Amino acid sequence: MQLFIVAFLIGVSGGMLGALFGVGGGIIMVPALLKFTDLNMKEAVATSLTIIIITAVFATASNASAKLIDWRLVGFAGAGAALAAFFGSGLMRQMNNETLTRLFAIFMICMGGKILWDTSFKKPPAPAEQAVAEVSSEGS
Repeated sequence: MQLFIVAFLIGVSGGMLGALFGVGGGIIMVPALLKFTDLNMKEAVATSLTIIIITAVFATASNASAKLIDWRLVGFAGAGAALAAFFGSGLMRQMNNETLTRLFAIFMICMGGKILWDTSFKKPPAPAEQAVAEVSSEGS
């Protein structure tokens, strides 16, 4: 019973962050599954990806009703993602858990550093540039 409560709470946190920021599986669920369950890295990744299907269906329904999805991009990006995911999952199965865990950690550090760098050193637009950008986006 305790495992199911832990799984539910992992799902809540991953689902909320996934819906808010487009993340959740790799950033929240994989580390949480590793820490709070007896899954190894491969099982945590595979389980997280499966949970993301459910998260994506519900978030997509909500976002579609709010007309937030650029459907022109979905087919092409989805095809690329599906192809890469097929080969990526095969590559993941060939790696040992230790190598996969280290690569995951390096990826997380690099992405976190990039986000911090981009937001820390990005110069805010001048008022005139911001006004032009707002008018341009309203006309789209």
